[in-house]
This record gives sequence, structure tokens and C-alpha cells, in this order.
Amino acid sequence: MVIVTGASGAGKTTLVRALEARTLPRVACHYFDSIGVPSTGQMIAEYGSGAAWQKAMTRRWIGRLQQNGASARIAVLDGQVDIAMAHRCLVDAGIESSRIILVDCAPDVREARLRELRGQPELADREMATWAAHLKGQAEAFGCPIIDTSSADIAACTDPLIRYIPPE
Repeated sequence: MVIVTGASGAGKTTLVRALEARTLPRVACHYFDSIGVPSTGQMIAEYGSGAAWQKAMTRRWIGRLQQNGASARIAVLDGQVDIAMAHRCLVDAGIESSRIILVDCAPDVREARLRELRGQPELADREMATWAAHLKGQAEAFGCPIIDTSSADIAACTDPLIRYIPPE
């Protein structure tokens, strides 16, 4: 199992879609947000906090991907998840062969993508910058690979992602 994480605008979904387009026979790509992301108020009402919702949904995704293991040798999950929490969920699920990869970019690039390309200027704020820095610090602490999408085109970034996917 491979979890690809990063802050909004870093390029993780674009990168995982590019990987999926390569139709590697042993790889199946999945998108965390496809389950729907409730409002912060709903997360708090149902789970106590946004972090608790994220943990519960990460556990649900990992369980779902474990059950669907016969359809693909390697499941790639694109999701904006906390690295330490994702690592704990993988360990708790008994998944021995896994990798968490951070997709990152320069803050000005991320902000431009959010403001101009995605039309989500409300996400180009201090909170997202702090989240991106947090994820980078975690990636460094856990020894996770980091793919920087700041200046490289998406095709050039897909090759490193493929190299980080564990062999069969």
C-alpha cells in the first residue's frame, strides 16, 4: 500500500491521476476525497474533531483496500492525511509493505495553484502553509520520500513516484 499525501495545491491528485493513466497492471489508484468530505462542523459533531474524522476515514480506507487486495497488487491512496497518523493506521492494520510519500512544492507555487488554477483562494492561507510545513517535517522525521512538484512538469514527477512503488 502506498499513501500519497500533501497539502492542497501540492499536486498529489494530479500526480496520482498521471500514475493511473499509465495503467500499470499491478497498481490501482484510489482517492480519499471520493468518499466525500463533510464540513468541519459535521466532523466535530460526529467524531469530536477533524483529526478524529481523518483517522477514522484513513482506517476505513486501509481496511477497504486490504479487502480489495486481490484486484491489485499495490493500492495507491491519494489523500491529504497526517503522516504520523497514517503510519500508525498502517501498522495497526498489520500492513508490512507500505510507503508514505509526500508531494510538496514551494509555498508560492502552491498558493498560485490554489488561487489561479483551482479557484480556491480561501485555501491559500496561513493554515494551509502551516499544514504543508507540518507534513514536510513529518516526512523528514519518518524518512518518507518527498516529490517536489514546484518546477517539474507532471510527467517528470510521475517517474519518481513509480520508482517509490514497492516491487511485486
